[in-house]
Parts: sequence; structure tokens; C-alpha cells
Amino acid sequence: QVQLVESGGGLVQTGGSLRLSCAASGLTLQDYHLSWYRQAPGKERELVATIDDYGWREQYADAVKGRFTIKRDDGESMVYLQMSSLKSQDTAVYYCHARLRGDVYWGQGTQVTVSP
Repeated sequence: QVQLVESGGGLVQTGGSLRLSCAASGLTLQDYHLSWYRQAPGKERELVATIDDYGWREQYADAVKGRFTIKRDDGESMVYLQMSSLKSQDTAVYYCHARLRGDVYWGQGTQVTVSP
């Protein structure tokens, strides 16, 4: 059974930092394209950052470029999202996502709240 379990969310002040973690089990993580998405109240889920299965190519949403960094550790079956210079607009539930061709998996999400 495949599981993606996020952690590291919480309440942080504007300008602060957080590191989100996603622990994967039940799959060979190195084969998967990994991403972080987020969904703010009343808004659609949006792609935040993605990293390919080789870990060579990272892509970011314009809103987080220069502030967020996605990393993968296939040996530990982990994927991370380092977030800095956080803004109130970053408040959302953050989801870990893994994709290999037609196989797609989501975590349950972790709440990030950035206070003014």
C-alpha cells in the first residue's frame, strides 16, 4: 500500500521559514516525479514545485520562485519543501504528490498558516 505522509506544517509569522517533509512508503521513490501542491481556502489546488525522477530539474510556480526549494532523498524515501520569506498568501494546505506514468499518489496534506 502506497502512502505519502506530510509533516512540518504549522503557524509561522510573515518572513519566517518552514520545512515540509513527505515520507513515502510502498513505492520505489526514485522512479517517481515528485511535486508539492497547495490549496488555499476557496481556491483551486495549485502546483508549487516539482522535481523530476533524476533530481536534475526543478520547477517552481512564479509565486514561490526564489523562496521555496524542493529536494528529494530517494535513499530515505523523503521529499522536502524548504520555504522561506513566507507571506500570508502562502497560507494553504500543502500536499505531497508522486507520479509515474498513470500512477498518481497524494498525501493527506499539512496546514501552513502565515500570520501577518
